[in-house]
Amino acid sequence: MKTLSPKVFGITGWKNSGKTTLVSELVRWFCERGVKVSTIKHAHCDFDIDRPGTDSFKHREAGAQQVLLASSHRWALMNELRNQQEQELDDLLEKLDPVDLVLVEGFKMGDQPKIQVVRPSNNTERLSDEAHPIVAIASDENISPADYGCSGPLLALDNIHSIGLFISEYCQLTLNAER
Repeated sequence: MKTLSPKVFGITGWKNSGKTTLVSELVRWFCERGVKVSTIKHAHCDFDIDRPGTDSFKHREAGAQQVLLASSHRWALMNELRNQQEQELDDLLEKLDPVDLVLVEGFKMGDQPKIQVVRPSNNTERLSDEAHPIVAIASDENISPADYGCSGPLLALDNIHSIGLFISEYCQLTLNAER
């Protein structure tokens, strides 16, 4: 397995812990400081980004392996796995254009350093040891990171600035002054 770039950083945790909210706020925070960010989100269930009845949906349903949809505002490439194995994080990273930072939501078992989002009111279960490296815990309560198998710091879940600075320092990112 290839070594991941230090500029790939994960946000993980159990369902409904606040991962998506944190990633969205971190993307905004990094963009305001001149950092080019991409994201990869793992979905556990069958999902669809296309709507039944659209031309691209009809192409895909007809059996196309890939459907590229393009307009003057954006483009999207959909790939059907059609009985192939789910792509590993390393394979997905290779599909992205170069950026300063890739924030990964989910992919608990990936090799990327990650912050575990813990909300004791929602779920107190510790992630398995295969989920490491967990380098920090972000929570809305005063908990011990050691209880979650982490020797890193406890970060306040509502303090996006401190979480952003932690990731910046960990990944050795250069931040511009906030615009």
